[in-house]
Formats: sequence, C-alpha cells, structure tokens
Amino acid sequence: MPTKRTPYVDAHHHLWDLTAVTYPWLNERGKRRFFGDPTPIQRDYLFDEHLAMAKPLGFGKFVHIQVGADDPIAEARWVDAVAQADPENPMVQAAFCDVTDPNLETVLDELAKLKSLRGVRQIVGRAESEDSQTGTNALLEQPEFVTGLHTIAERGLSFDLQLTPNLYRKAAAVLKTVPDLSVVVCHAGSPQARDPDYMTYWATELDHLAALDSVYCKLSGLGMFDPNWTPQSCGVIIQSVLSRFGAERTMFGSNFPVDMLYSDYQALVTLYQNSIPEAAKQAVFCDTASHFYRF
Repeated sequence: MPTKRTPYVDAHHHLWDLTAVTYPWLNERGKRRFFGDPTPIQRDYLFDEHLAMAKPLGFGKFVHIQVGADDPIAEARWVDAVAQADPENPMVQAAFCDVTDPNLETVLDELAKLKSLRGVRQIVGRAESEDSQTGTNALLEQPEFVTGLHTIAERGLSFDLQLTPNLYRKAAAVLKTVPDLSVVVCHAGSPQARDPDYMTYWATELDHLAALDSVYCKLSGLGMFDPNWTPQSCGVIIQSVLSRFGAERTMFGSNFPVDMLYSDYQALVTLYQNSIPEAAKQAVFCDTASHFYRF
C-alpha cells in the first residue's frame, strides 16, 4: 500500500448534495438507465462517505467529475467549496461546459475563479442505446466543437472525453487537430459488451486514440456495462488499455457512487491491485493522474 508521501489518486468519482444542487437524472424516479437502476444512489453522496472508503486503502487525492447538474456552474462552485473546506484531502475537478457555447470564454472565465478547476468534460457518448436520443454524438461533426477545444487548450485546461467505441476514429481525427490539448478517455472508452468478438473490435478501435500522445485513458466505470463483472472480464480491459497506453498514460478511477451499484470500494481496488503489474501500479494509482490533473 502507498505511504503518506505517495497517496493514491482516485481520478474519477462524483459527489452530490441534493439540497445544494439539482440533478435531473437523479430526481427522475423509476427510470432504468444504461448503467442500471439508480434508485440506491438517489440520495446524498458526500465527501466524508467517499473518504471513509478510500482513505483506509491509501487514497489521498481525488478528482471530481461533473455529473449532469441542472446548473453546472452551481455544481462546480459547490465542489470547489467542498475542496477548499478539506485541504488535507486534496480534490480537484473537471467541470461541465458546453464546448460549442458561443459564450464559452465567459463561462471559462467564471470557472477559472475556482481553485480546484483543472479541466472540463462534455460527454460525447454515454451508451449507444441512449445516444440516439441525446444527440451528443453530433458534437464531433461541429466546427464549434473543435474551436472550443482549442480555447480549452489555450487556457491550459484538460478535457475528459467520454464516448463509445463507434466514435473513436472520428474523435481521433478531431483530436489530431488540437495537439496541445491533454485528453483523458473516461471508463476505458465505455466498451458496451464483453464477448470476445466485441472485445477485439473495441481494442482495435481504441488504437486510434492510443496513437495520440496527448490522449490518456482511465480504468474506471467498468461495471456500468458489466454489472456482474469478474476479475477475468475486467482483466481483459485492463491489460488491453495498459498495452496500448502504457502505465504512464493510464490512471485508476472508482466511478463511485455509480459503481457502488455493482461493487464495494475495497473489492474494486483489490481487482485492480491484482490485475495491474507491480511495476505499473505507482503510475496507474498515483503518478499519471497527479501529473495530468496538476496536483
């Protein structure tokens, strides 16, 4: 386990206080989502609860990722207040912004006031079963999206990229035009199935993103499409990501509390501890995320 001088980083988690910020998807009762039934997590999930699970396992740095608030600026401010209230447990964030917003500069000016800000996220693809309804896939075809990515890069911010395998090639073509932007692919690129043929397809398509030196990858959220995961089903993904991105461009994220639907925190960490080669653990659990998110 890590020492106090080298704490692990949970590079992808969420927090929410339902009395402070409104989350439409959390308030929607009785609707099953691509990741399952959200009922068990339709409650407050605060930093103290997260710390109680993560700290005993050696985690001491945290990255909050935006999570569909009705008012993204309000969410970012709330997260920043939580972070500033607990300096002993450093937390930074990737906030939401609409990269195609004609007022992007103004939005980024507002976000720049937050000490915890390191980057932004705008979801391009969640799940193929839902994306046809949201229309987010079309972002990759909009010139305003590319312009916005350049603006983010110029400000020294990173970009959390959530997308599905059918979009990897198109996304790689876009990102080639913004070489100064540091990008991390969330949830290992959200592979939608686990059968061998699909795994081969996913890994082959992932090569297009891995070929770009500016693109990193998170080992996170694997339970969303594999709720009954096993060390074997997750191990295929972990090893494929490491072989393509290397430990120096790979980082761990719990995706809690969403992945709490499928696992407890200790079981999740144990899975990765047992699946990642010893020589890669320092980078995957600490160094890569510390560098990427500028702790």
